[in-house]
Amino acid sequence: MTAVACFVHPTAVVDDGAAIGAGSRIWHFCHVMAGARIGRDCVLGQNVMVGAGVVVGDGCKIQNNVSLYAGVVLENQVFCGPSAVFTNVLTPRAFVERKDEFRPTLVRRGATVGANATVLCGTTVGAYAMIGAGAVVTRDVADHALVIGSPARRVGWVSRTGERLGGDLTCPRTGERYRETDGRLEAID
Repeated sequence: MTAVACFVHPTAVVDDGAAIGAGSRIWHFCHVMAGARIGRDCVLGQNVMVGAGVVVGDGCKIQNNVSLYAGVVLENQVFCGPSAVFTNVLTPRAFVERKDEFRPTLVRRGATVGANATVLCGTTVGAYAMIGAGAVVTRDVADHALVIGSPARRVGWVSRTGERLGGDLTCPRTGERYRETDGRLEAID
């Protein structure tokens, strides 16, 4: 393990070859496998598993019971709610080896994956997107999109700070303004 000034609970297992950034905290019963990279100032809640080759950016918060399998990349400041699920094979079978079929999953900067949501492999969750609790993401999610349901569908937009945007597309928390163009949202301030 490569770790500088981080906290690892005594019940957590961090394999040799894993890299943990300064200021990160790894709590009870976590397992960080060799080859995983955890950024600075991250929090891994109880019973989190981070697989080989997974990349977790700076400032991420991963709540209890989340497993990040090979192929998952979380950019900076991603929030994963309790028991969120990530997959890495589309058609798994116990009796068929599919390690050469892992598909990547990318969660862009500042996105939120809600409690008990499932993100299927091969998808990208856009920057500052909000995946509602229990949603099932089967295709890419646009930046700032608010998606819910199974399969997940866009029902609105959220600001950088996670506030749902009304018709004027102004963040009620910060006053930031946005505009929608061709099914995409962008900040105009």
